[in-house]
Amino acid sequence: MSTSPDTSGGASGGPSSGTGSDTSGGTGGGLSGTTATAGPRRLDHPRQKLPLPALLALATAVFVTSLTETLPAGLLTAMSRDLEVSESATGQTVTVYAIGTALTAIPLTAATATWRRKRLLLTAVACFAAANTVTALSSVYGLTMAARFVAGVAAGLAWALLAGYARRLAPVPLQGRAIAVAMAGIPVALSLGVPAGTFLGHALGWRVAFLAMSALTVALLAWITAAVPDHPGARSGRRSRMRDALRVPGVRPVLFVTLVFVLAHTVLYAYIAAFLDGLGMEDRTDLVLLVFGAASLVSIWVVGARIQRRLRALTVAGTLLVAAAAALLALLSEGGAPVYAAAALWGLGWGGVPTLLQTAVGDAGGEHADAAQAMLVTLWNVAMAAGGVLGGVLLGARGSGSFPPTVLLLLLPVLGVVVAARDHGFPARRRPGAHSGTQV
Repeated sequence: MSTSPDTSGGASGGPSSGTGSDTSGGTGGGLSGTTATAGPRRLDHPRQKLPLPALLALATAVFVTSLTETLPAGLLTAMSRDLEVSESATGQTVTVYAIGTALTAIPLTAATATWRRKRLLLTAVACFAAANTVTALSSVYGLTMAARFVAGVAAGLAWALLAGYARRLAPVPLQGRAIAVAMAGIPVALSLGVPAGTFLGHALGWRVAFLAMSALTVALLAWITAAVPDHPGARSGRRSRMRDALRVPGVRPVLFVTLVFVLAHTVLYAYIAAFLDGLGMEDRTDLVLLVFGAASLVSIWVVGARIQRRLRALTVAGTLLVAAAAALLALLSEGGAPVYAAAALWGLGWGGVPTLLQTAVGDAGGEHADAAQAMLVTLWNVAMAAGGVLGGVLLGARGSGSFPPTVLLLLLPVLGVVVAARDHGFPARRRPGAHSGTQV
């Protein structure tokens, strides 16, 4: 997530930034802040539909970025044995991925702002194919970490345009649903990808799982080429500055929530195999992740249907559900049915978070939404990296049982900020037609 999240990575899987989006005329709904020209509102025609083939290709790109980031979580033990390093060191393969994204998302997004959007997306996806192939073939820890860093850089490029791309493909009344379709790649990665990759890794070896990812990515390149329309990049002089976005009321609360919420999630998720091992459930990691991901799918469906009017309530509910899951896990001394119940609560709370935070920062940023989105992408991945480091420290110093209490502690300020930011950031009611006057 990485993460995200959306409208990021999450998490895992991460969110996407609108930086570098095109400012020409069109249906609108993006992040550059250009107002649509006056004219007939054909966008409200009831017969308009989502361009599903293109959106599903984008969802698959989100799936690839999310799964590439989080796949080591399900293969932690096998990878550590094969690479001859500790589980904590193997967990840093998630951290270095997030560092690659965090360090390069803003500068690379600015550097490629004028690129054609399709060309940029294909470049990022091709980098994933190469990085996953090197990861699968490497037997040297340093080379593996380098490949993971490159994959993180590719994620920074991809997340910089995916949600904005999804918005532009849809008419204004359907833009929330378009983002939800694209961001569905995150819970699908968690519900199907990570469990399937974990199963495949246990059955045939973790290297086969990464090679399968490479094969999927090559197929995705062909799908994008055939199904996704191209769009121009930004015109010179249309880019917002970071400090301007930070002055806008509401942007800072959303960025704070992003940083701390993703940190809390990653502390547990990146080391879920080690946590379950402590409960005697190491061989059930794939099933627990399956429950978590299936619940995430339900969450993103609910968020996609209700986000237009219930963004604040959904964010509060998501925070409380993840906190409830952490509280339940903190009370356990052995595995069993309560672990699956906690995984379901966790997925219900987390699944829609990338879409919620992406939408919240875009609404708050207004004409500076592109810069706000770029900062969200960076902070998301800073939190992913910090979560990997903090989780490794906790695992070595206090054991895996320290993860749930840490998650609870971190979620307290998250809930406080969401509740307090009722005027800006997480308002009780979204502005009518939010995003409808901006272009991607």
